[in-house]
Order: sequence, then structure tokens, then C-alpha cells
Amino acid sequence: MNIMLFHSTYGPRPAVRAAADRLSAAGHEVRTPDLFDGRTFDTVEEGMAYKEEIGKEELLRRAVLAAAPYSERGLVYAGFSLGASIAQTLALGDDKARGLLLLHGTSDLAPNVTVDDLPVQLHVAGPDPFETDDWLSAWYLQMGRAGADVEIYRYAGAGHLYTDPGLPDYDEEAAEATWRVALGFLETL
Repeated sequence: MNIMLFHSTYGPRPAVRAAADRLSAAGHEVRTPDLFDGRTFDTVEEGMAYKEEIGKEELLRRAVLAAAPYSERGLVYAGFSLGASIAQTLALGDDKARGLLLLHGTSDLAPNVTVDDLPVQLHVAGPDPFETDDWLSAWYLQMGRAGADVEIYRYAGAGHLYTDPGLPDYDEEAAEATWRVALGFLETL
């Protein structure tokens, strides 16, 4: 499977490379575009400030340019938090997308978006201050109406970016469970 894996607002941290290595070891071809020009951040606030400096449109432009050479082959779009939001936007706009793997994040849906049974798997902390229960319920319904086949996995007690061992949110048990389920999902595509 060809996977386009987008980093979080912390930037292209070692955890992104480690995730790509894990996916590659399972037989997948993984690309990890750097949307932040090599910059990484120690706090969400710093990363969000840089994201705002770049601008949403520019981030999406960079993501589209990174994915475009590979999209004809049918990509699985994946991402962490902010990267999940970007992955969702790209997957819903790519009629050749093979799947969508969201880790720690979702995004608004554009009006009148439709997909043809796009397999989607979401892994989030429970509770998560960025992905509240009300938001996730509405998102799930919208994705279903758009035609996506969605599975949601919640990890009680985990912090927002619980798969990144370099952050305080890290939860080894939840992270390993996430990767076990996610790798199984990818095998079905």
C-alpha cells in the first residue's frame, strides 16, 4: 500500500519517522512530506503559531504537491492531529484514494463532498480536548452521509498525541493498540 503520512503541528518529529518505519516494516511504501520546512516545535502553541504564519491554503498546497506524483497509484492518506486534518481533506478530494487513517484528529467536511465507500479509521484519545464527543458524533454522521465507511477507536485516559514517545501525552499501551489495529486496517485495503 502507498501511504502519504502527514506530521502534526509539532512538525516532522522523530515519531513521524518511527511511524513510517513501522509501516514500511509491514510492507507499505510510506512518504512523510515535511510541510514545515524542517521546523519542529516543543509546544502546540508554537506549532500552531507557525501553522498560522504559513496559512491553511499554503499548507494544503504543499500537501497536494507532495501527494500529486503518487495519487494516480491510489494512496492511503494518513496523518497525526493537524496532519490528519490535512490527510482527510486530500483523501476526500481524491477519487483514487484507497483509504484514510486518522491519528488524533479530524477536520471539517466541505459541503456536498461525496466518496464511494472510502474506508476510514480514526484513533483518538478519550476524552480529547481537540476532538470532543459532540464534535466526533457530528463528524461521524457527516462522514457517513458523504459515503465513507468509518471506524472510530477511543483510548480512555490517553493524551491527545499519545503515539509520540517524545511528548508528555505518550501512552505506550494505547499507542501499541493503535498500531495493531491500524496495521490490520491497512491489510484490508
